[in-house]
Amino acid sequence: MGDQAGNITFQQGVKDCIPTLLGYISIGIAAGVAGVAADLSVLEVTLLAIFVYAGAAQFIICAMLLTNSTTLAIIVTTFIVNFRHFLLGATLAPLFQKDSMLKNIGISLLVTDESFGVASMKLAKREPIYSAWMNGLNITAYIVWIISCAVGGLIGKLIPNPAIFGLDFALTAMFVALFVFQLQSVPKSKLRHIMFLILYMLIFMIGLSFIVSMNVAVVLSTLIVATIGVVTDR
Repeated sequence: MGDQAGNITFQQGVKDCIPTLLGYISIGIAAGVAGVAADLSVLEVTLLAIFVYAGAAQFIICAMLLTNSTTLAIIVTTFIVNFRHFLLGATLAPLFQKDSMLKNIGISLLVTDESFGVASMKLAKREPIYSAWMNGLNITAYIVWIISCAVGGLIGKLIPNPAIFGLDFALTAMFVALFVFQLQSVPKSKLRHIMFLILYMLIFMIGLSFIVSMNVAVVLSTLIVATIGVVTDR
């Protein structure tokens, strides 16, 4: 009962979020700097953090703004990048069946890869999860992220060229790190399948870039190769 009570409270959710905050702060500051480098104001960077609340998507939006991408391309790309949140929300939804629809929507809107990972560890230990604990986890991460992005925006005003500190490489570095971490947990039997999908991605992206713009080619290639991956996965 002691463990269950510990997972009920909002305060415990806040405590369980603390180990992940370093990641939110570091990437949030980098996202803020990247936003200012993309000619956004500190207010716009903060609003982006409030309404988008997705590190990868925010980096991509900034990069696409710099390349004068169309609004439609930015929206579609952001949707695809964040599509996994539907799966994260769907996975957690059965845990909160007794809670109201409003609470479920709130949890789904604020769940991130990190908070989902913390919740998954609880589930792996067969510990129960309650909405109050999940809200403590999510809301703490959300507030820290917004503040970090805003601080990053202010720092970005002091750094006219973030490239000299390598901050423009933050997104690439983050994706490389995430990809390497994911590969470590992939069974060897599936590594060959993933390598083929990467090869297909390069082929489709380069081939389509001769027909449409590179941004559209990336989106189309992602859709095509993701479909191939789902169909061929065993």
